[in-house]
Parts: sequence; C-alpha cells; structure tokens
Amino acid sequence: MIGGLFIYNHKGEVLISRVYRDDIGRNAVDAFRVNVIHARQQVRSPVTNIARTSFFHVKRSNIWLAAVTKQNVNAAMVFEFLYKMCDVMAAYFGKISEENIKNNFVLIYELLDEILDFGYPQNSETGALKTFITQQGIKSQHQTKEEQSQITSQVTGQIGWRREGIKYRRNELFLDVLESVNLLMSPQGQVLSAHVSGRVVMKSYLSGMPECKFGMNDKIVIEKQGKGAADETGKSGKQSIAIDDCTFHQCVRLSKFDSERSISFIPPDGEFELMRYRTTKDIILPFRVIPLVREVGRTKLEVKVVIKSNFKPSLLAQKIEVRIPTPLNTSGVQVICMKGKAKYKASENAIVWKIKRMAGMKESQISAEIELLPTNDKKKWARPPISMNFEVPFAPSGLKVRYLKVFEPKLNYSDHDVIKWVRYIGRSGIYETRC
Repeated sequence: MIGGLFIYNHKGEVLISRVYRDDIGRNAVDAFRVNVIHARQQVRSPVTNIARTSFFHVKRSNIWLAAVTKQNVNAAMVFEFLYKMCDVMAAYFGKISEENIKNNFVLIYELLDEILDFGYPQNSETGALKTFITQQGIKSQHQTKEEQSQITSQVTGQIGWRREGIKYRRNELFLDVLESVNLLMSPQGQVLSAHVSGRVVMKSYLSGMPECKFGMNDKIVIEKQGKGAADETGKSGKQSIAIDDCTFHQCVRLSKFDSERSISFIPPDGEFELMRYRTTKDIILPFRVIPLVREVGRTKLEVKVVIKSNFKPSLLAQKIEVRIPTPLNTSGVQVICMKGKAKYKASENAIVWKIKRMAGMKESQISAEIELLPTNDKKKWARPPISMNFEVPFAPSGLKVRYLKVFEPKLNYSDHDVIKWVRYIGRSGIYETRC
C-alpha cells in the first residue's frame, strides 16, 4: 500500500512528511521535486514512475500532495484517499495553502495518524474524525470512560459517517430530486441526443441511529413486483423509468440494492448526496423550440422562434431564457415578443429572451428582423443552435418517490412521527435546438 505521504509547496520544499514503509527512502522526496515540481516540461500525468517508485500526486492551488509506493497498488483507491485527505483538511482549516499547512502541521500529523495505518487508509469521514480530533488539533485530556468507549466504537465500527447520541425535538427528513435535462434537437423536431443526469439530495434531522428505506419507480422494481403493481402504477400515471447507471453514498447497503433493488441506509446527520443516476429513455422534454430562419437577400435575416411547454397546465416553469444566436456582421436588430422581455446583446452575438414564468401546455413566440453589414466573406453563416435555460417543478426523467420510510427501534418514534418533505426540481443542462 502507500509507502509514504509528502506535502510540498510550489518551491518543492517539504511541508509534511510521513513514511510508512522501509522501502521508501529520503531520496524519494528529492526525486519528486526534481522530476515533477521542477521539471522543464509540464507534467500532465497524475502518476509518475521514477526508479521503480510510483508517485501519485494531486495539486491544490500551489500545494502538491504526493503518495509514494513501490508496490502494485490500486491507483483509483490512492487518488480517492488523496482527494479525501484534501476534503478533510479543508473541513478543518479551510483553504489548503502553505500558510494554513504550516499553522496546522500538528493537526495534519494527528489526522494522518487516524486516517492511515501502516499505509492503509482507515477512517476518513470528517464527521467521525471531528468527534475525537478538535478544531484546534488538541485532544481533550478530560474524557470520561463513556466518551472514550464511544470514540473507540466510532473508529472501529462499521458506521463512520454518523455518531451516536444525536437528538432532535422534531424529526424531519428533506428529500430533493434534482435533475438536469440535456437535449440536441434538429430543426425538424427530431431528437438527436437526450439524457437526464439526476441527484437525490437529503437533509436528515433524525434522532438516534435510524434505518431509512427509499423506493422509486425503477423499472426493475416494478417488474419484480409483478403485473398487479405495474397496473397500479399505470392507473396512477406513474410510469416506471429505466435507470442506465447510478452511484450511491457509502451509507447505502449495496447488497440489498443488488438483491431487492431497495435503497436501505443509515443516513449521515445533515445534508448529503444519497445517489446520482443517469437515464436516456422516455425523457419528458419540458419545452419544444420551433425555429424559422429566413434570409432576405444578403443584408437581412428574419427569425421567428416558437416555444411550447409540454407539461401539465397546473405546473409553472420559471427562469426561462432563450438565446438566439446572430451573425457576426449584425448591425441592428428589431425584436417583437408576445411575452417576457427580449434584448439584443452585441457583445454576445445573441438575442436574449427572458420569461419569468410559463404554465404548461402554452406557447409563446418571438420575431426578429436582423440587419446585416455587407461583407466580403464568402463563407455562409454556420447557424449555431438556439439554447434554452429553465427550471420546472418536476423530474424530466419521470422519477417518482414511491416511499420513504424511517425505522428507529431504540427510540420511541415511528415512521408516522417523522415529518417528510419531497421536492422535484428539473433544470436545463445543454438544451439546444439547431436552426
């Protein structure tokens, strides 16, 4: 595993040095300084091999973190550790800078003692580390036996992301389904590419060590539950969605997800990202953009753009912005729009059309006359795509939260006592229509 860890400044001076194995000598420090930091050409690869020694390095502003090893290690795990180490340091003393590292070197060595054991990464969860390493890096000398036993169980136990003994007067759970819909559409209305990137973000204010179960209308789950469940979802209008790939927070029990497709977890306290996912099938496209561009001679363009909302009339889209590109030789623009405000921005070579809000199943249009300067350039205007930004109160992938249950056997509160809030927000990613 990791033979040594070194932190350098931009001059190549060693600020922090910790060697875990005998096969890493002092010459490794100089080798990295000469071959990477002071190299004549910029080193682009994050892994450098020098004399059968591998250096895995990341850079934060003017600080280099390098993990050194002579063994054939899992590179992904070493980088995961280095990035986690950066997160832990940032959580303790903010920006990773030379001054902060010098001011907190005792704290950093203390953290390294807890995070790495003989070169093997151990507990790197900031919440758990803060229970027994204080902000100033000074351990309390007056800990009771009970506190010491809590710390021992926290370090050696399986749940490193949540401490015991958390209590709230009111147990609340907030769940946000945040999605970004990406689209490229042809002028004729044919979808060339479309996908949705989503995140499920939770805020947990629960007492004790609760067990949570989260269910969604995943296609595999619906099929497993049989035809009855499928009919029920069809009647209620909640169709199943096919998730292409997903990643989870470390608190999720992956074995249960693989076998039962149920997301079961003990949540960290406060805000965290439960999962990320991606879908490419049966996407609800919130808006359709219909462009019409007509060239009138060589000095004039007529542009007409219609936008149609494709969701329930009871819902409202917000922060709508349509950017219509204009040629570089534009001399003047006259704009007429039915709704919202439109303005020609010469610095951006675009007409920007903004609408505060728009209900579902509505349409609006903008017309523009673009005056062009004569030019000797024989190349035709490339017609960049029309882009759109918006925010809608639903998930474009069709994802629905079917249930969110909380169990806490030790404390006297049940699932019904927990106040739950679920919110769906769909935003535009790269949402473009060719014209």
